[in-house]
Amino acid sequence: MKKVYIDTLGCQMNKYDTERILGMLTHFDYIQTKEESNADLYIVNTCAIRQLSADKAYSRLGNWGRIKKENKQAKIVIAGCVAQLEGEKLLKKFPYLDLVVGPQNIYELPDLLKKIENERICATKDYFCEDKNYNIKREKGVNAWLSIMEGCNNFCSYCVVPYTRGRERSREIGAIVKEAENILSQGYKEITLLGQNVDSYGKNLEGKPNFAKLLQELDKLEGKFRIRFTSSYPTDITDEVIETVKNADKICECFHIPMQSGNDRILKAMNRRYNVEQYKEIVEKIRKNIKNVTITSDFIAGFPGETEKEFMDTIRAIDELQLDYSNTAAYSPRPITKAGKMTDLFIEENEKKRRLAILNDKVKEAHLKSNKKYINKTMEVLIDNIKDGVYQGRTRNNKVVHITDNKNYEIGQFVNVKIERVSTWCCFGKSE
Repeated sequence: MKKVYIDTLGCQMNKYDTERILGMLTHFDYIQTKEESNADLYIVNTCAIRQLSADKAYSRLGNWGRIKKENKQAKIVIAGCVAQLEGEKLLKKFPYLDLVVGPQNIYELPDLLKKIENERICATKDYFCEDKNYNIKREKGVNAWLSIMEGCNNFCSYCVVPYTRGRERSREIGAIVKEAENILSQGYKEITLLGQNVDSYGKNLEGKPNFAKLLQELDKLEGKFRIRFTSSYPTDITDEVIETVKNADKICECFHIPMQSGNDRILKAMNRRYNVEQYKEIVEKIRKNIKNVTITSDFIAGFPGETEKEFMDTIRAIDELQLDYSNTAAYSPRPITKAGKMTDLFIEENEKKRRLAILNDKVKEAHLKSNKKYINKTMEVLIDNIKDGVYQGRTRNNKVVHITDNKNYEIGQFVNVKIERVSTWCCFGKSE
């Protein structure tokens, strides 16, 4: 058996791609190793959303290049969004790199590995290579990722995803349901549906089955388990989706809806297809219809041309919308994108860091306030970890809970827990 060492950077979609890569390689006599020093094949699966992620990938390649001086038979591969974005340039930049493969060409990997015995290759074609029904080697645990679609049609001015993962392509409902059944048969208790914009699911399929229909079909599957999904584009969330989540047995009461900015001018510059008032109406509609729902978001600090006043509109929006939690980032210019060319409007790095720190403080404040709403409430917790003798898990609406009693549980067990106290990042309680 040959050994593959793989390093994954970036989002859940990248983690799912890594599981597909590892599953595929099991068909070709590869086993995964955690020992970086003695692998036959090195793969870094990359993210291009921010320059920091790309720099981390280049650092990995540099380390492996030094290893290859001692182990000349080793092969080095860069996969994912950086590979798609930079292409042939990476072969010139890293002379010890053997293969560049984009996310749309993952299923060509077995053939490509044979070819790089004799030549260095860049495989970043702009079409999607179809799933060839290889295994998926998932990490052991409670939750499993399940991709329902690839790509994005939105072309937000700061984002490279439409260029690296291509246009939207949805999988057939039957294939998704079959994979979900396989996941459940392996003992997983939670499935997270993945897509750049899950609410636009089905638009390219015959008959145009929508996201609500997919959720309804998955909710019919037998057994005790949960379904999550991420991410949602604000104006693509339909009344039917909200109603489906409200009435479903297995779909969690949690929406991740990236807002990115709380200012209308900046939203327009970002090429986001909504304004603050429209976003607010969507949040209010979800909260009105779904009890104990959690709504989380994403925000960017320091977008080109953002004034102090416009930044503070974002801070106020988090309070006004009562968002439960938000992912944050300082703006990172990306090649190809429209915003990346706004060089005359770029904000100084120190200023972006200052704004990001203020934003993070507001997110912490909002998260603590959200957690406090559940003190003295009993919540169903799915146990997913034990650390220092304390069992940990998540509620349906994605609150992290530490169970403070002295009872013994099993990973994957559902437990009703009464929340007694909270901190910024988690809740504490005892089972009932």
